[in-house]
Amino acid sequence: MNYLNDLNERQLEAVLHKDGPCLVIAGAGSGKTKVLTTRIAHLINEGVNDYQILAITFTNKAAKEMRERLERLVPNNGTFLGTFHSLGLRIIRENAMALGMDRNFTILDSDDVLSVIKKIIKELGYDTKEISPYYIRNRISFIKNEMLSEIEIEKFFNTEVEKIAYQVYKEYQKILKRNNSVDFDDLLVLPVKLFMEKKDILEHYQNKYKYILIDEYQDTNEVQYKFSKLLANKYQNIFVVGDPDQSIYMFRGANYKNILNFEKDYHNTKVIPLEDNYRSTKMILDAANCVIKNNKERKEKNLRSNCGEGVKIKYFRAYTEKDEAKRVTDEIKKLLDEGFKKKDIAVFYRTNAQSRVLEEEFLKSSIPYKVIGSFYFYNRKEIKDLICYLRLILNPHDDISLRRVINVPKRKIGNATIAKLEEKANIENKSLFDVISEGKELKFKELICELIADSDSLSLTELVDDILEKTGLKDELETENLEDEIRLDNLMEFRSITANFEEQTGSVNLQDFLEEISLVADMSLHEDDGDVVTLMTIHSAKGLEFDIVFLIGMEEGIFPHQNSFNEEGGVEEERRLCYVGITRARKRLYLLNAKKRMLYGRENANIPSRFISEIDENLLEKEEKSEVKIDIDSKYNKDSDVEFRVGDIILHEMYGRGVVIGIDKSLITVAFNKQHGVKKLMKNHKSIRKV
Repeated sequence: MNYLNDLNERQLEAVLHKDGPCLVIAGAGSGKTKVLTTRIAHLINEGVNDYQILAITFTNKAAKEMRERLERLVPNNGTFLGTFHSLGLRIIRENAMALGMDRNFTILDSDDVLSVIKKIIKELGYDTKEISPYYIRNRISFIKNEMLSEIEIEKFFNTEVEKIAYQVYKEYQKILKRNNSVDFDDLLVLPVKLFMEKKDILEHYQNKYKYILIDEYQDTNEVQYKFSKLLANKYQNIFVVGDPDQSIYMFRGANYKNILNFEKDYHNTKVIPLEDNYRSTKMILDAANCVIKNNKERKEKNLRSNCGEGVKIKYFRAYTEKDEAKRVTDEIKKLLDEGFKKKDIAVFYRTNAQSRVLEEEFLKSSIPYKVIGSFYFYNRKEIKDLICYLRLILNPHDDISLRRVINVPKRKIGNATIAKLEEKANIENKSLFDVISEGKELKFKELICELIADSDSLSLTELVDDILEKTGLKDELETENLEDEIRLDNLMEFRSITANFEEQTGSVNLQDFLEEISLVADMSLHEDDGDVVTLMTIHSAKGLEFDIVFLIGMEEGIFPHQNSFNEEGGVEEERRLCYVGITRARKRLYLLNAKKRMLYGRENANIPSRFISEIDENLLEKEEKSEVKIDIDSKYNKDSDVEFRVGDIILHEMYGRGVVIGIDKSLITVAFNKQHGVKKLMKNHKSIRKV
């Protein structure tokens, strides 16, 4: 019984609770994993058979950690400890015949599912360029996870594309049945259907798992909720742990109301709040409490710190996103001098696209870092693809870039075709581009030629837009799939890189631009993964903790995100996300924003996030960068009507003296010396002076 000695009063109450429903409202850092594992150990010590205990977590990582902890308390125990999906898989395998399936069924991964859906779309006579397979896949997943009946589907699926999704869904289900296959969603849906239709099977599992424990209950969706309710209905020994204030996965179908309604579902529920926090200082927790109390739909609780008073939260309002990033790296250098380690420091942001400016500043400052939940900005597939298109425009004989994007997005140009082109190129001693003369690959060659022609009269930012539209890169990612949305955000953020380059140099020279970014991209390839600063979105930070946390981009429209303004419960979800971000910090917290921010190639003036104003003034140490007086036309010559003619001599800050040899719309073509060659420049930019 020694394992009970280091529990606080509330934790002990939760562990000793045996029969009947129990809801544990576990605040951030309050020791919920300890409560769950200790409770399982105690049930076993109290005479409950280990195989009659079912413990469910949401991730394999969490399940592994709990299993290891439990093994230390009760070696060689037979408790089932896993995810909803792993439990569902076990039940399907044990009851395959009752489901009309062969026991040797296969599980389709997401790529398999997508292939099947594409095939069905084509067979139904639709074009996959017009009907997104990703969108259809998401709609099918929605039908399954919400367990919609045919009547409900016909009622809610009103648009033309949703009706097509329903058609595809019906054909898709037939194929799964015919192939003795299931998808990932079926691992939850099929057990629930089995329980609803076969009472004897349900009762078997109810008797088998008399004691049920569920972690992160606030993150359950409709099918998971039904799954657990059916299993627990007979004995009602259901013990759930969660925090409605940390429900941040609404976009994945999670319904935080499941935890709010737990007492209605199970009468005589014992409610135990865990409010003692063993992670963060009082200053940090008070700030978190200030923010979250503004949400209306929640369970009241107030976290108490066991880690001392701590220091005030530093709030810094920068002038631009570059100033913001610079302030982060400057502060990190001071923290390192104080003795903190890089691995104890994290920078959180709302969207992946915000990491780019940070990464560049970290590279300049020689501070090693790693990006969690994503690749380094320039290493992301979609960014590499876009850069390869730019390289092909500059040099169509670049075989490496051509190989990468000739079939991106998919153009039905396969490896066999590319192999033939390579053979021909080797024989004729030419580039792949030169030997293309027919088929779908000729259309690709014509596309590149068109983009080369366009590049003569477009700025770099306009050229990026031109590539995204004409190649189909943008269309391919305009789906309701979250991963596609992130990739599209990254492509749009690339416009910020070109816009900044143009603003700083006035140049639209593609070669200079590619040379500039290749230096940064190459530096990011050599980062250490040991003692490094961590960069990640707040969503990725759930379940983690760091001594030092920087929360950047605390502006209206960034965080809370602008999409949340038009969604029911959207701002409350963002506030919960802010609460999660704040409570990841153990010792120090920094909140930062910028007055002006270049994001997705557009410069916006943003007001500070409402979440800043919700924090008690006494908790904040404020600092604001004095506003630099900038003439709104400072990046242009004061005489904005200056006319250029072929033959004019100009002076450029970076390239020196040159001769105007061409004029087109807002651009001039200038010949400089041998070192710099011919450049395209933006007319009337501050870096240019007519001699």
